[in-house]
Amino acid sequence: MRLLRISISVFLSCFLLTPLVSHAADIYPSKSVKVIVPFPPGGGADTLIRLIAPVTGDLWKQSLIIENRPGASGMIGAELVAQSPADGYTLLMGSTAAVTEKNIAQFSPVALVSASPYIVTISPALNINSIRALIAYAKANPGKIRYGSSGSGSASHLAGELFASMAGVDLLHVPYKGTGQALTDLLAGHIDLMFAPAQTVMPQIESGKLLALAQTGGKRSEAIPNIPTVADSGLPGYSAVGWFGLFAPSNTPKPIIKKINQTVNFVLAQEKIRRAMQERGSDPASGSADEFASFLREDQSKWAKLIKENKIAVQ
Repeated sequence: MRLLRISISVFLSCFLLTPLVSHAADIYPSKSVKVIVPFPPGGGADTLIRLIAPVTGDLWKQSLIIENRPGASGMIGAELVAQSPADGYTLLMGSTAAVTEKNIAQFSPVALVSASPYIVTISPALNINSIRALIAYAKANPGKIRYGSSGSGSASHLAGELFASMAGVDLLHVPYKGTGQALTDLLAGHIDLMFAPAQTVMPQIESGKLLALAQTGGKRSEAIPNIPTVADSGLPGYSAVGWFGLFAPSNTPKPIIKKINQTVNFVLAQEKIRRAMQERGSDPASGSADEFASFLREDQSKWAKLIKENKIAVQ
């Protein structure tokens, strides 16, 4: 009899809760939405969310407040979001570094914003103008080439480690708190190389301050079609992309996640946004929250294998 009462209670709770969740999604958002960027200003995640935020805010008739919370390769900002109420009003603009195999259970994937190749970017002072020349120089000078990243375990770090592993070379990794800081040191000559988000380095490449050797995707990106791939430039089979996407705290109601996902997909489909992203070297993404979750599983499996096989230290 007691079991029957518990069953009836659970049934009634679910029955009564469903309309409340649906209603919450109908009125969402009824106030400003905060988006935490777990990196300093100027990096890929920061650039992309600031591009789509105004249009998203106009559609919702609510402000998107962007807050940079850098540190620990994105983990500080990610943890802040993970501990926030699961109501859709605190979101994370995440990436490979901030959302890892260790903490993915703390989040609900919402929408993939971009999955784009990085650009192998080098200082012209090094006088290296191709991937083949880079590999030859690195083999002749083990540990001499310093490459910067947005932190240990970030996509820019892992892209470099994958390159070094496949090419059989020794590169010196220099981690920073964000891509913007690494770029500043690359321009100043304190490091030699970056596997960098296109939206971060394209202005410097176009101005001639930096040189683009190749892009890291398995095929040429539509956003940067004139830059060859690493695979076609001397390292067959190489492929790495840097992704950026929105996450909510775990257990955020699915109707709210679906509403955010649909809005982001609508914004990314706008010609003005697509053109602006491609001008910055980013390929707009699309798809459901479930498709984003599947993409994450595949991506994390690939990098987990690299980290284990090469004993890579990540934060």
